[in-house]
Amino acid sequence: MIDLRSDTVTKPSAEMIEAMQKAAHNAVGDDVFKEDPTTNLLEQKIATMFGMEDALFCPTGTMTNQIAIKCHTQPGEEVICEEYAHVYQNEVGGIAFHAGCSVKLLNGKYGLLQSNQIESAINNLNDIHKPKTSLLCLENTSNRGGGTCYEMNEFKEIKKICTTHQLNIHLDGARLFNAIIATNQSPKDYGSIFDSISICLSKSLGCPIGSLLLGNKSLIQKARKYRKLFGGGMRQVGVIAAAGLYALDNNIQRLKIDHQHTALISNALKTKEFIQEIYPGNTNIIIFNVKENFKAQSIVNQLAEKNILCFAITKNQIRMVLHLDITESDVQYIIQQINNL
Repeated sequence: MIDLRSDTVTKPSAEMIEAMQKAAHNAVGDDVFKEDPTTNLLEQKIATMFGMEDALFCPTGTMTNQIAIKCHTQPGEEVICEEYAHVYQNEVGGIAFHAGCSVKLLNGKYGLLQSNQIESAINNLNDIHKPKTSLLCLENTSNRGGGTCYEMNEFKEIKKICTTHQLNIHLDGARLFNAIIATNQSPKDYGSIFDSISICLSKSLGCPIGSLLLGNKSLIQKARKYRKLFGGGMRQVGVIAAAGLYALDNNIQRLKIDHQHTALISNALKTKEFIQEIYPGNTNIIIFNVKENFKAQSIVNQLAEKNILCFAITKNQIRMVLHLDITESDVQYIIQQINNL
């Protein structure tokens, strides 16, 4: 099977497994006591890369996002995010459950918000009927936006507004390195703008598990306690942290290949009569709408018969995600089967 359902389906490479085995054979320690050397090295490495003070290794991106939101808010306050943001749509109502906050949803363009939208959405502190707006959550790249990503100048404008209104900013950067590679941005620019950043290792970087939360030392100290509260305290976790170190050293620049593969498949899809719209992302996600007289699941089923798995996210919308397990020959086969639909 050629699996395009998500970039979470990747298998560790032989080299990544070797790095994990070495960590297992070398010194390991209890990460709850901050005594696992490989985990400590991973956290230091990612913090330095983004010019931030500290980082925390967690099992999942949902956990890093929800811990960050909990750290930045108090119950009864409000969080702003785009209406299809992962933190709202795909994290099981965690903002309400963990942080006790309400959410103000904004209608973005392919998952991205503009600075003027955000400013007008911030509640007046003197209005006793409205909750205090405490946090803005942005997503880069936007999953439901089809892998779209922000320009750095837009982030800088948003930062000015948030500074004026004393509003913290969290970045759900599950696929942040895809955005950095696609736009030739600097990780340190992100560190200067965001109060916290979450980055998944288990998506396009190809690790079997793991996500990192970045912030200042005070935030990460608080986050460490919330990680324990959420059940995320881990022990000799350097065995899997080693996969993250390998990915940061070896799997970032190769994301260009995934982006090239995405463009080739998108171009093939553009020729098909059943396509209504293909979202304009330029990273590793393809989302397209089918016309009214077609059913997304029917097309998914036809591709599955040809050993190609993808995902109908709505009755008229399909998602494909490229990743490091998809080879050039796989891409040519996918294009051939699209042409035959």
